[in-house]
Parts: sequence; C-alpha cells; structure tokens
Amino acid sequence: MKLLPRSLLWRTFLLLAMLMLISVAAWFAIFRAYEREPRARQLAQTLVSVANLTRAALISAHPDLRRELLRELSDREGIHIYPAEPGDRVEPLPDRPFLLRVEELVREQLGPHARLTLDREGERALFLNFRIDDSDDGDYWLTLPRERIERVFPLGWLGWGVAALLLSLGGAWLIVFRITQPLKALQQAAREVGAGGTPARLDEGGPTELATVSRAFNQMGADLAQIDQDRALILAGISHDLRTPLTRLRMGIELAGDEMLREGMTADVEEMDKTIGQFLDFARSEGGEALRDVDVVAMLGEIASQYRRRGFSVECAESGAMTAGHARALAARPQALRRAISNLVDNALRYAGAEKLVELDMTITDEEFAIDVRDQGPGVPAEEVDRIKRPFARLESARSNTAGAGLGLAIVERVARGHGGCLELLPRDGGGLVARLILSATGPIHSDPKP
Repeated sequence: MKLLPRSLLWRTFLLLAMLMLISVAAWFAIFRAYEREPRARQLAQTLVSVANLTRAALISAHPDLRRELLRELSDREGIHIYPAEPGDRVEPLPDRPFLLRVEELVREQLGPHARLTLDREGERALFLNFRIDDSDDGDYWLTLPRERIERVFPLGWLGWGVAALLLSLGGAWLIVFRITQPLKALQQAAREVGAGGTPARLDEGGPTELATVSRAFNQMGADLAQIDQDRALILAGISHDLRTPLTRLRMGIELAGDEMLREGMTADVEEMDKTIGQFLDFARSEGGEALRDVDVVAMLGEIASQYRRRGFSVECAESGAMTAGHARALAARPQALRRAISNLVDNALRYAGAEKLVELDMTITDEEFAIDVRDQGPGVPAEEVDRIKRPFARLESARSNTAGAGLGLAIVERVARGHGGCLELLPRDGGGLVARLILSATGPIHSDPKP
C-alpha cells in the first residue's frame, strides 16, 4: 500500500502500536463483559431490597401514617412511590444487555409481573413496578434516581491509561530504533559499495546478530578495496610495460620508407594505445577526483566543438535545457563525467559512422540530469542492452568487426552509478540509438572520493 511508510523503523513501530491498541481494546472489552454481571446483580439486589423494605413498611404502617412514610422516604432516600394506573404512558426498556439482565434478575425474586422502565409519563428515572399484595390495586411504581444505574467513568483512570499507552509506545519506538539504526547504516554502506565507493567501517557493537552482519560487511568492504587497489596496480604496471615498446615502435615506424605501411602501422599503434587508455580509465574510474559544480551545458558544447575541429559531425540540440545557458550546475566529478560523455560519442561515431550526425541533448528535472547522445546507427536489440554494458562485451550481430577493448559502456555505467544514476540504451525514433546518461541532481551517493 502506498499509504504505508517504506522504512522498516516506521513499519515495525506502527505494527507494534496497532497491536498495543488492539490489545488494550480487547482487555477493555473483556473487562466490560466480566464487570457487567456483578454490577447487574448488585443493582438488582438493591432494587429488590428497596422494594421489599418499602412493601414491609407500607404493610406494617398505620393507614393514616402511610402518607408521612412516603414523604420520609422521598426526603431522606430519594425514593418515590407512585400508585400504578392502567393508563400510565410507559416507554419500553432500552435494548441494552445490562438493563435486560437487571430486569431478569429482579423478576426472579419479585415475580414475573415486575418490570423496569426509564420513562414514565415523560419523567426520566429508574422505575420499578412491584405489588404490595396480590390484590388488583396493589401495583406501585418505585422510582430511583438514574444515577443509580449510570456509571461515571473515572477520568483519572483515563489519564493513567493514556500515560501507560504513551510510555509503551515510546518504549516500543526506542526498541525498534535501536534495532533498525544499524540496519540503516548497513543500507547506506551497501549503497556506497554499489556505487563504487568505499564506505566507513560499520559499528560492530550491539546485539550479536547485528554485530556479526556488520563484521562480515566490514570484512567484505576491506576485501573489495584491496581487490580494487590490486587491479589498479596491475593495470598500471601493464600500461607501463606496454607503452614503452609502443613508443619504440612508433619511432621505428616514423623511419620506415613505405608511406602506406607507415600509416597502417601508425593506426594500429594508436588503436593499441587507446585500448590501454580504456583499461586505465576502467581501473581508475572517478577515484581520487573531488566533487565540483559543473556547468553541463557548457561541457557538452566544449565536447561537441572538439569533435567538430577533428572533422566529426557532432552537434548540440536546440532544446530548452541546452539553450537555457548556465542556469543550473551539477555537483559532479568533471573529468569522470567528460570521459563518460566522450566514450558515448566515440561509441556513436564508431558504430553509426563518422559521416553521420551525432546529437547531444540534455533534460533537467528536480531529481535528475539526463544527457542524451543520439546516433543514426543500427541500434541495439532490447535483449542485448544489459549484456553490452558489461566489461569486454560487444554486440556481435549489428556492431561486429569493430576495434576497441569493449570497456567504453562499462566505464560510462560505472561513472553513472558513482553519480547516483544509470545508463540507458533506448531506440531512437526513425532509427538509431539514444544513449542516455542519467545523473542524480542531488549529487553522488558518496561525496568523498575513493582513497
């Protein structure tokens, strides 16, 4: 459900709060059910006792003194006695289990003719009909104040109940918070690892289960950092060992006499050097580069101008974001971002053809920057999109017989994840491919560069 919060803390707290409220309501219902019977018996016994005492007093009193006796009962006890008339307007007893039970208990002792009502002749009180003797004119109405049946709810109990409930909810929130706080830290650390960062070590204290998970995660992070350092060291060594003989080859080629052979060998050496550069870019990614405010529109314009000076057809689209100027900056790593965009442009020129137009565009929302590199090539089948973004993967059917190490899109994907975004490869209307580099407008997941 969309109305429920997504965090474990609030979901667990709301569940505990709901269980507490249901438990309190259940106990209150149980208390009312078990308290109703004793209270009904107590009230019934009171009514029967008052009726029996009144009957005995009236029977034993001298007829001339009965009026005085009734006045005495009214003044001292609040008990009124009325003779029952055949035309009395009497409302039926409300359908309340408590009152029906009281009437049942009264009839057990006073006989089936006894009855209760709360309204006689428009007067609101507790009326009990009983007989003085067995004669036809021996029916009377015994009247008691309604306070005898109304139960006054003690406000003090309500206050203490609310206080106890609030204390219980506060304790439940504290318990859930202490459990979920390490999990939240683990979530943040996992996001940083997923984005290519190296998070700070997690606290290994607390309950045994959470401490074990934190300790295992810290060990995993240390192992990944060591593997990353070893990979960078190995690739740096390979690049050094390979570029030295490549430099000697380039010098030897310059001394060769055959012009066509020299041009072909020079192109091969340049391609090898570029492949080594891709290896280094993949190993280095954005590591060691600090965040800066980047004018993405200006960067796209500079990249397009550089390619045009080299004779390629790369243009910036005339969209709203591109013509808005320097309206908004993005917190990013400039060199890593420039490298990613250049890789997308190189990829488009390589597969779509250098003579075809490659268009750069950008859209901006409150949540993200989306940079589009559009080409007019054969495109990518939807089932191959995820595979070709992996390192060393190539599209064999439509984009075969191409040079490169197969790391261009993998580098772009890593840069995108490091900036809280992703890389999307979408079909272009009219044919071609749209490589969309999405970056979070709030900045990367981890703000500190890798050591």
